[in-house]
Amino acid sequence: MSRSTKRRMISAGICAVMTALFCCILCLFPDSSMAFHTKGPLIEDTDSLDTAPASAKPLNLGELRRKYSETFKFRGPEVKQIALTFDDVPDPRFTPQVLATLRKEGVKATFFVVGHRAKKHPELLMAIHRDGHIIGNHSFSHALFKNRSRSQFQNEILRTENIIANLIGYRPKLIRPPYGEINEEQVKWAKKSGYIIVNWNVDSLDWKGLDSEKVKQNVLKATGPGSIVLQHAGGGSGSDLSGTIQALPEIIQTLKAKGYHFVTLPELLQTKKYK
Repeated sequence: MSRSTKRRMISAGICAVMTALFCCILCLFPDSSMAFHTKGPLIEDTDSLDTAPASAKPLNLGELRRKYSETFKFRGPEVKQIALTFDDVPDPRFTPQVLATLRKEGVKATFFVVGHRAKKHPELLMAIHRDGHIIGNHSFSHALFKNRSRSQFQNEILRTENIIANLIGYRPKLIRPPYGEINEEQVKWAKKSGYIIVNWNVDSLDWKGLDSEKVKQNVLKATGPGSIVLQHAGGGSGSDLSGTIQALPEIIQTLKAKGYHFVTLPELLQTKKYK
């Protein structure tokens, strides 16, 4: 028998033995085939988390705030400063009374403007501005946006922005979505466009028509360093904001006595009032 033939026979024998051993392993340990494809336990591909499929569950407000922390704010830094904010303005029934109290107490606040109201009451919007308060954008129609498209949100913000800019000369950087609700696509657009979205961490619940004592309790028990307080200086038909108007002087005086300073949102968040 030639030397080359012997080598071929030896190689064939080795291959047969190896094949037999492999088959035995598979029979004894059927799950061991995974060892040839993975090292360690299967883990989630973290690179795919930012590009979740359209069917993924939408992020809630807390998740949106964490993911877009530079764009979506609900409180300021933990310093002895507080920002009072008033939604749904201008409203001739309530806005002048709130302005009078703030003027008397020497406090500047931030007012979130509804576009269709500013269009109807431009003199009140200008009065807020003349008193040195900051203007924010609260959309044109006060719609619930979390289930609406990015373009619908965009149109409402830009429409209101144009009205505000024509009256007071700047385009607000701050947006407060009605009801505090927003979806991720809208946050992405706001971030790309240079806005800051501001909700709150203290809710007076004054829109419920609460009396002054309850409004005061709601604010004082929850307020701390860096708080953003939600109140209203405007409302829908039949709204009663007498509770917040009556409680406001005592809220301010009590918090001042505790060493807090009242600032506007741009001061608290260390940003500009305009884009």
